Amino acid sequence: MALDVVTNDASALTEENLEELAGMDEAFGVEQLLKAQEDWVLITTARFGSSLQGFTFSTLERIGGTPCVLIGLMSVKRTSKRDQVLRGLMGEAYHRALMAFPDEDVVVGSRFVNADARIAFKDLDGLTPSPDEDAVGEERAWGRRLAKRFSIDKKYDAKTFTASTGAQDGYLDFEALDPTKVDADLVAMMRSVPADKGGAMVVYGWTMAEDLVKLGKRS
Repeated sequence: MALDVVTNDASALTEENLEELAGMDEAFGVEQLLKAQEDWVLITTARFGSSLQGFTFSTLERIGGTPCVLIGLMSVKRTSKRDQVLRGLMGEAYHRALMAFPDEDVVVGSRFVNADARIAFKDLDGLTPSPDEDAVGEERAWGRRLAKRFSIDKKYDAKTFTASTGAQDGYLDFEALDPTKVDADLVAMMRSVPADKGGAMVVYGWTMAEDLVKLGKRS
């Protein structure tokens, strides 16, 4: 069965829709989803038939003139098809970016609480922060810009790209099918995130215009 990925306006979600999203029984409850509906413009759902497999709240906008895809909240159901669902949700995000920002380089950013979810950004260049790489001034500046956009800047540390608390009203929720295949250096880096206290790390990367044409092309 083919994966059906659809994007609509988040403002059009009904109480029944929100209950369905919360009923996927992963990271987010109705209260967090209501906030996401207020904060983000688009809702993307991924389904096999009528069965919800994952969803994303996101926004396409410019920060300081630079085109951005901001993933405010994403959750993928823990099934054997989770990798396919993640690819479908990210592919839709890239397609929307291509339609909105043709011929431009685009920043893609989100919040993370574990190393597994970083696979969502595997096609991006300049992924920041990364293990054993010291971010320079402009890279740290982008982290601060995104932290402010995610409304976590008051608890944000620009050196570690991490907000210590109050940062989990939305993040990229994904668990690897085989945790042993997750890069050990990434796992070590993400251990510094106080996820049990509500902390999260801001992560971003770039897709160049020529790459976005390929990433955003629908099959």
